[in-house]
Amino acid sequence: MKAQLRRHRIETPSWAYGNSGTRFKVYAQAGVPRTPQEKIADAAKVHELTGVAPSIALHIPWDRVDDYPALARFATDHGIAVGAINPNVFQEDDYRLGSVCNPDPKIRRKAIDHLLECVDIGIRTGSSILSLWFADGTNYPGQDSIRARQDRLADALSEVYGQLPGDMRMLVEYKLFEPSFYTMDLPDWGTSFAHCVNLGPQAQVLVDTGHHAPGTNIEFIVAVLRRAGKLGGFHFNSRFYADDDLMVGAADPFQLFRIMHEIVAADALAPEAGVAFMLDQCHNIEAKVPAMIRSVLNVQEATAKALLVDQEALAAAQAAGDVLAANAVLMDAYNTDVRPLLAELRAEDGLDPDPIGAYRRSGYQEKIEAERVGGSAMGWGA
Repeated sequence: MKAQLRRHRIETPSWAYGNSGTRFKVYAQAGVPRTPQEKIADAAKVHELTGVAPSIALHIPWDRVDDYPALARFATDHGIAVGAINPNVFQEDDYRLGSVCNPDPKIRRKAIDHLLECVDIGIRTGSSILSLWFADGTNYPGQDSIRARQDRLADALSEVYGQLPGDMRMLVEYKLFEPSFYTMDLPDWGTSFAHCVNLGPQAQVLVDTGHHAPGTNIEFIVAVLRRAGKLGGFHFNSRFYADDDLMVGAADPFQLFRIMHEIVAADALAPEAGVAFMLDQCHNIEAKVPAMIRSVLNVQEATAKALLVDQEALAAAQAAGDVLAANAVLMDAYNTDVRPLLAELRAEDGLDPDPIGAYRRSGYQEKIEAERVGGSAMGWGA
């Protein structure tokens, strides 16, 4: 169990270290990064204290630099690597009616060119994942042809897929609603799955845990996608109402456990299984780095509980049709306090058993607040 926990990898997102907020207000915090390099430094601190977060996802153009190989070397020098590359085709006026699904071919060309730019950035940084999310959709019936928009989406994805190097995967995310409210062009896992099947083996579905209707059984989606070989990875966060982007495990830790149970049962936890465990969160009012540490720990705790499930007892109860016994096996694991085990694991690996406490004692927050004065803080709109 400890060996599996040591091999588990959780990727943190660069955008979670910058300023963010609601649609009403972006809240500024002292010490937030002003450059992609400072985001990498923060991510390196999270990995230093947790031992299981050795990569950082980039968002382009928010993390655009002149020299991407140099940025990758900067990350390596700080003990981490560049992870997934996330294009942004939703934050410009041109994209008011969509990006790759826009009725204007010139705007579609602009969006596709940016996706291709991000493939090149991935090659230059050593990334193996292109992570795609589109805000494309419509607000009113009749606004545009639903079928034509699917054709445009398929054409765009096919062109980009054709430019992927052999060691890069395209992960296609989906979202039930927002910013469009009548149709989203990628509203659910089935639509994403259908496009990925048509594209080929290097295209897989990305499951964002906040992008579903209330009550959706996400672990069922995970199990089906894994069975079909199309589970590419996760964007972990929590939601109470919509896409709240809260710390993963904050709203429904039992759901996170159920998801990780399906991952463990499918033998998909190790890096070679090809499932990317990534965080996608916006820490609006809480301090950035400790919130990210907390999220990593929440995933670790859910994973440890999933590894505690007595698989033989569970299989026996299921085969016997003993509903209560089968459920009890899961609940026994979930109700186990795994924090002492994880503290012991960290101590064995030379880490502080209490990463949050270690961060508070490290003086890192005071250091970045004192050093990161002047310039433009990175965040929404950067």
